[in-house]
Amino acid sequence: MIKGTVWQRLDFVARNLTPLLVSLCLVIISVVPLRLPQISFIVPALALMAVYYWGLHRADLLPAPAIFFIGILQDILSGGAIGVNTLIFLAVYGVCVSQRRFFYGKSFLVVWWGFMVVTAGALALEWALMSVISETIIGPRPAYFKYLATIALYPVVAWMFTRIQRTLPVAE
Repeated sequence: MIKGTVWQRLDFVARNLTPLLVSLCLVIISVVPLRLPQISFIVPALALMAVYYWGLHRADLLPAPAIFFIGILQDILSGGAIGVNTLIFLAVYGVCVSQRRFFYGKSFLVVWWGFMVVTAGALALEWALMSVISETIIGPRPAYFKYLATIALYPVVAWMFTRIQRTLPVAE
């Protein structure tokens, strides 16, 4: 009887950690070297997709401290300036949490449109911050292609997140 209770608790904890663990996996996948010369600048913002999706749908399972951790890890693993992705992820998370009511019950196309708008702002902020940090204006072309790759891949990643969300405990 005790083992069943322990296993049930372990299962519950594992399910509650799933959004964080999936987000961390996406951070790791996004920094894996592809050995293609110009492609590293246009890798889709996978962790940003996770922050947006879970911020809208299950912010209770991916709170702001977890977003902070994901951002710091992305900064460290990517070799970028520490704090840039953290700031961007927390800003996106704040927008998502504040706009949850608007997106609740809307079609996927509306949610995707919201993702396009939020991602445009996030990548523009990233471009501006990196230009300030490097003390030179960085060409916007890589950010534009990263934007296109990110919004094109979002439906596939959102579908995966939807499947995962169905296995999670019901929000209280």
